[in-house]
Amino acid sequence: MHNDKNIAVIGCGYWGKNLVRNYHELGALALVCDSDSELLGAIQETYPGIEVSNNPRDAFEHGQVSGVVIATPAGTHYGLAKAALEAGKHVYVEKPLVLDADEGRELIELAQQRGLVLMVGHLLQYHPAFIKLKEIIQAGELGRIHYIYSNRLNLGKFRREENILWSFAPHDISMILTLAGEPPCKVTATGGYYLHQEIADVTTTHLEFPSGLMAHIFVSWLHPFKEQKLIVVGDAKMAVFNDTLPWDEKLSLYPHKINWQNHLPLAEKADAEMVPLQQTEPLRCECEHFLSCITTGEQPLTDGQEGLTVLEVLNASQASLDRKRTNGNGAPLPPAANAEQQTDYFLHPTAVLDEGARVGSGSKIWHFSHVLKGSQVGEDCNVGQNVVIGPEVSIGRGCKIQNNVSVYKGVTLEDEVFCGPSMVFTNVINPRAGIRRMDELLPTLIKTGASLGANCTIVCGHDVGRYAMVGAGAVVTKDVKDHALVVGNPAKQIGWICACGERLDPKMQCRACGKKYREAEEGLVERE
Repeated sequence: MHNDKNIAVIGCGYWGKNLVRNYHELGALALVCDSDSELLGAIQETYPGIEVSNNPRDAFEHGQVSGVVIATPAGTHYGLAKAALEAGKHVYVEKPLVLDADEGRELIELAQQRGLVLMVGHLLQYHPAFIKLKEIIQAGELGRIHYIYSNRLNLGKFRREENILWSFAPHDISMILTLAGEPPCKVTATGGYYLHQEIADVTTTHLEFPSGLMAHIFVSWLHPFKEQKLIVVGDAKMAVFNDTLPWDEKLSLYPHKINWQNHLPLAEKADAEMVPLQQTEPLRCECEHFLSCITTGEQPLTDGQEGLTVLEVLNASQASLDRKRTNGNGAPLPPAANAEQQTDYFLHPTAVLDEGARVGSGSKIWHFSHVLKGSQVGEDCNVGQNVVIGPEVSIGRGCKIQNNVSVYKGVTLEDEVFCGPSMVFTNVINPRAGIRRMDELLPTLIKTGASLGANCTIVCGHDVGRYAMVGAGAVVTKDVKDHALVVGNPAKQIGWICACGERLDPKMQCRACGKKYREAEEGLVERE
């Protein structure tokens, strides 16, 4: 029994009521919030003396509450979790963590800055059968794992705020990623839309891992009976976690063997071995874990980072699902746009990534953009609408390329380069439509931190220095020094610019950040 009533639960509907029950039984429940007064009335009848409120802000401002539990629709998770963390509260949020990976990263960083717990409700991580299965695999009892698959099937409960992938698959993704011990390198998904043309009722997701392990996840709410199975196939034994069976049958091992005779594999079957388990409600274990993390400061088993990894796989699955559906509904996409979505970057369904082109982790390629063969886009880049990159172009880490920009062959962007809307690169000095001059390309190098304003033009064969700034509409016809500020046609230097983007005063000092510079051959360098 928990001594302090320090938990507020926001959302007491279909699943939230189970959280309310467990925290009340643990003696930790202080407040329940929900917009539905009828639900709150039922809570008061069931748990007399518990405070209730229609306003979640009461949870954030409650002096006794140190932990906030969020069990509301997924679209509200980010706003509620952020408000709770900013109020100094530890946060448990039901799956999925949020819907947008950038929002997930923001919450993780905020929790770390404030020294607060951020935990995600991946319930099956706390199931005694899964905990035991992990121990068996880590001990090597199954041998080398070949593949994993899961079925999570039922008739209903149908939803309109999310499809079956987001409703059922997060738990299975969480378990599979834990057993794999690595993120997947490729994710593909396909689905069926039977009850609603926009909401998938059945999906199958296929994961491929760098180690060679493969896994797939089959989820459906159009199934004649309930089935919840996780099957792990190793070269020594096979394991089945069947959560619909009684406790003494939930986890079983099959010591089947594959023998070879005359170069042919022959199966040698063996009887199942039942694994004894301690019968405990997984949700109660999960709630106790959150309380323990609040008290001790330990990192949750399913922390924000684990939740973010699951979210990235969900987003990759959804992107793959959307592309296949669009292609199958009579609106063909270019073949490259149907390439399998990797988990570590975003490719809009209308964007095209040629075979052999590479996009770094965390980057986003938006509507109608095209990355041509041989090109490389670094990590954490943002490529806007109607952008063409390549062929054989190198773009560094953290670059932002705004709408309607073409980065031609011969152009190189180093790290954190900003290309404003509709700015122009050239690569041939004297082009003619009827004369091929691709062997006369003049290279252009845009160095780290440089900013190129909207509608400016960089004539080929010139370098733009580190942290330089080219004004909107300027035409660059010669090299630009490090930290130089240039404007006009042709572009002329009118001053110096700090790495933070503010203009320097006559003493070469930035009044915004305080950095001091001195002139050098290549432009400015920072003074110590």
